[in-house]
Amino acid sequence: MKVDIKSENGMAIAALRGEIDHHSAKSAREQLDSFIINMQPDVLSLDMSGITFMDSSGIGLIMGRHKLMRECGGRLEVRGPQESIRRVLRLAGIERIVRII
Repeated sequence: MKVDIKSENGMAIAALRGEIDHHSAKSAREQLDSFIINMQPDVLSLDMSGITFMDSSGIGLIMGRHKLMRECGGRLEVRGPQESIRRVLRLAGIERIVRII
């Protein structure tokens, strides 16, 4: 999985590409956490339009970044998931804690 992060005026967009599974989630988590801690964005938007597969590791990735963003005074949102990914997020109840657009 690939993570590209762009930031401007307190808003950051992290474009995620590929598959989120047990192996790839660790690297993404480390990159995102480092960015959040160092840059302290007001909003972090996870652009998931390029995610083709996600297991429960993806749910954990989102929940952990949501918690860290709240601790840093910001908020997390998920942007553009494919319908199959959106269904997984809905079943996990992610839309109750994170805005999905």
